Amino acid sequence: MDHFSIIQALCRSAMADPSPAVRKQVERLRVALEKEGNEKQAASIAGILATAQRAKEVAPSRIERSRAQLTGETLGPNTPVPVDRETAASLAQIMFPNDIASRPPLFNPTVTQAVGTIIEEWANFDAFADIGIAPSKTCLIYGAPGTGKTRLALWIARELSLPVVLVKLDGLVSSFLGTTARNIGNLFAFANRYRCVLLLDEFDAIAKVRDDPQEVGEIKRVVNALLQNLDSRRDVGFTIGITNHPKLLDPAVWRRFEVQLEIPKPDFEMRKAIASHFMPPIIAPDSHLRLIAWFTEGSTGAEIESLVRTYKKAMAVRESERLDLLGTLRQFATLNAARVQSERRALLFEEPTTLFRAMRDDPMLGFSMTDIGEIAGKDKSTVSRQLGKALKHDEER
Repeated sequence: MDHFSIIQALCRSAMADPSPAVRKQVERLRVALEKEGNEKQAASIAGILATAQRAKEVAPSRIERSRAQLTGETLGPNTPVPVDRETAASLAQIMFPNDIASRPPLFNPTVTQAVGTIIEEWANFDAFADIGIAPSKTCLIYGAPGTGKTRLALWIARELSLPVVLVKLDGLVSSFLGTTARNIGNLFAFANRYRCVLLLDEFDAIAKVRDDPQEVGEIKRVVNALLQNLDSRRDVGFTIGITNHPKLLDPAVWRRFEVQLEIPKPDFEMRKAIASHFMPPIIAPDSHLRLIAWFTEGSTGAEIESLVRTYKKAMAVRESERLDLLGTLRQFATLNAARVQSERRALLFEEPTTLFRAMRDDPMLGFSMTDIGEIAGKDKSTVSRQLGKALKHDEER
């Protein structure tokens, strides 16, 4: 379907607060796509419908009842946070649900569904209590930098209507013997006093393997203090840990988390969806979105967002000075060499026919000669002639 990315964005916006009529039309679209054999597009619309349904089921009143089951006081804007005794630096930052973006981060359907189960568990707190179990109260989120882990953790807190006690764990580390363990104790005592989500960012800064020969004995005491405090909070509130380096974590730390959620780098369809998400108010052709998704093979959501910003800057200048898409990609690859897969970067600076051939032959792109010509600023017959000459040359060699 032409312009599907725009249709997808419209469906996502409409389903944020849908009427029955809107939902019916989106469902009709899904059925039509399925009948036409557009399985990927139908699955994408089905994912939007499923997300909207989960949001509907997790009604605020149900979350409010679940939240009421947590012990503790209400955390307010003027509540003083604990500080480091030696430096007087705050040990945490408080964020309230209204301060957090309402739109969920974009992930593949598997991750999205897994996150939905966490929210659903809290929405069914009462039903779980009737059979003697509780929703998951500890979650470790790990993956490469820039994959949206912190954004996801904050969004979960918003969905639970709970304030966040956000802690950068490297900020708890002190050069004074014993101070780090004391900071951890004070921080957990504060979080346990209030109804909140305790978000431990950069978790590996403290939760390192205790038998690391490069670490002094102090790290063992710090990890033990962290484990003891995690245990003490198990039945008190919701705790989320975030790390970019899961291999550094002590095995005992892993056992403290009921949910262990890996955030992978996005696949082609997700990269295209992320590019589309960050593109407004610019309306990019579908071929541009596909090429951006192709070019960012192996990239994270943050890196794709950075490329989209570069694209939008190029589109914002005067028409006579506007960069073409390939020029924009070359500019980005030059200024962000470490963020771009070497194979993709090399193709950008090869002879045009080499790049055109790669674009034509890649099944994920599915580019026609017209698409390639539009991207390269040439007509399709010129592109065809160039590729034909290159093929003839290869045959003669």
